[in-house]
Amino acid sequence: MWELIRANRRKSVFLVVIMAALLFVVGYAAGELLIGQGGGVIGLFFAFAVWIIMTLVAYFQGRQIFMTVSGAQKIKKEDHPQLWNVVEEMVIASQLPKIPDIYIIDDPAPNAFAAGRNPANAAVAVTTGLLNRLKRDELQGVIAHEIGHVKNRDILFMTMIGVMLGAIVLITDIAVRSMFYGGHRRRSRTASSGGSQFELIILVAGIVLMILAPLLAHLIYLAASRKREYLADASSAQFTRFPEGLALALEKIAHTPIKMKKINRVTAPMYTVNPLQKASAKAAGLFSTHPPIGERVKILRSMAGGSTYMAYNEAFQQITGSRSSIVPQSALISPESRPAGTAPPGPVPGLRQMEGAALLAAAVPEPATQAGKVRQTTDALWKARNYRFIHCDCGAVLKVPPDFKRREFKCLRCKKVHSA
Repeated sequence: MWELIRANRRKSVFLVVIMAALLFVVGYAAGELLIGQGGGVIGLFFAFAVWIIMTLVAYFQGRQIFMTVSGAQKIKKEDHPQLWNVVEEMVIASQLPKIPDIYIIDDPAPNAFAAGRNPANAAVAVTTGLLNRLKRDELQGVIAHEIGHVKNRDILFMTMIGVMLGAIVLITDIAVRSMFYGGHRRRSRTASSGGSQFELIILVAGIVLMILAPLLAHLIYLAASRKREYLADASSAQFTRFPEGLALALEKIAHTPIKMKKINRVTAPMYTVNPLQKASAKAAGLFSTHPPIGERVKILRSMAGGSTYMAYNEAFQQITGSRSSIVPQSALISPESRPAGTAPPGPVPGLRQMEGAALLAAAVPEPATQAGKVRQTTDALWKARNYRFIHCDCGAVLKVPPDFKRREFKCLRCKKVHSA
């Protein structure tokens, strides 16, 4: 998969440049509209400054921006041992250099996403709905899908482009509001005091551009082709050795009647299943960021008992009728048959790594009941919010908020007095 990683890096650079060009055009038009003839140069410099700042912010703080916007809270291993355990399993299977930071989003809709600029800076976020509704093997499938995005360097591409899209939408919105609440009157006075038809042309062109700029930026965002989702599905099958786990998870996520609370057009494409994309769609439309769920599930279930990249590629060609390979050639060649000098850096995931993951799975069992699963997830959120857990002799567990001021309080079950 190393050529895919290089291709994703080139694609990231190319699309950031395209986004920059769109920003410059918007900045020039905004300057001409709000300042007057010749103000486009000022707008251009302003857009250039914004581009530099947003690129640096996206690269160094993009992960944290996505986590903050999504309301994600970072957890420790002791907060949710099972989730941490599952992520650790998939890291072992994928041979990533370190475990990504793990976040939980307090949202009843099941879903997950990954963000960051590289495997060393990566983070995985899952919703409480995902933890409460999915079985362990289904959760493994989703986590492996996101780990696949990390390993394939999709996260840098989507983080950079997502933040740049947000910047374009923001600047366009500011320019349009300024034009109608102040700049438009200035332009009208200029035109009435002897302006030419050129002034009117600039005004109309600027308004059209302000309307089309967010749409064009969104289409560029969608240039993050659906191929990355197919490849992440293939990676999930490879890492878990159980394609059915992800197939079941995709069906549960896509057909849940619950809508996500904190979601927008920028963050939606980051998720395993796009919350804004209709699950009933049989074909991917122009604005679809993900392949149809039904197609993804059929491919996973058509792998004929296999779990390798080659098995996924054959199933993909069978279901879609495509003759092209969805998986890079390097992943389809067995290690023994690789030409000299073409092996990717690092070891290929093998039996030893999978045995290690199996041992980890046995170490943290899944809660026996649905109520136990929900309680485990809720406790993880409270721990992430710095609640103190006090175990009473009667068996009750008292959750004390971090801003609790009283020094003493009673257990509601046995009335024993505890000190804070």
